Amino acid sequence: MDDISSTTGVKLQGRFVVPGKVATHFHIREGDTVADFGAGGGYFIEILANLVGEEGSVYACEIQRDLVDTIGALARSKGLHQVRPLWGDLEEIGGTKVPDGVVDVALLVNTFFQLEDKTTALREMARTMRSGGKLFIIDWSESFAGLGPHPDAVVTQTQAIDLCEQEGFVYEREFDAGDHHYGLAFRKP
Repeated sequence: MDDISSTTGVKLQGRFVVPGKVATHFHIREGDTVADFGAGGGYFIEILANLVGEEGSVYACEIQRDLVDTIGALARSKGLHQVRPLWGDLEEIGGTKVPDGVVDVALLVNTFFQLEDKTTALREMARTMRSGGKLFIIDWSESFAGLGPHPDAVVTQTQAIDLCEQEGFVYEREFDAGDHHYGLAFRKP
């Protein structure tokens, strides 16, 4: 079990999303192009960069400009030349600035519940993905100890599957993403 300290200073017990553990479910290969949509401060970029190797690419897409700068600085400090921080809006077609049909693996981690226009976001991710590309969604299964979304904002696993299938993604499987999260794998036909 991992200890996580909340913003209230209370030590929480439980397994939360750990990039090195959940990334084993992504089946990323050297040379792949990966897009982390809603990359935040770059929590996943180091493991993703290591998995794609020297010939691969990692698009770290984020709407908050200061976080894009943080990702860029982190990538430079660690020599992760394959990381491409991008400022953009996932809820707008073409808004992420990722080229059409280049992404092998798309990630959406702790972001789905925050999206106001989930349909457009799914269409934007699909636009960037090649046929046969994989989409992995990790999101909160509940509001927990003041962490995560407000209970009314939680997108259930069933709702997430339904929304993705409505946009043409093929549901493949679920995977372990921690005690308070679900992990879902989809394929773009």
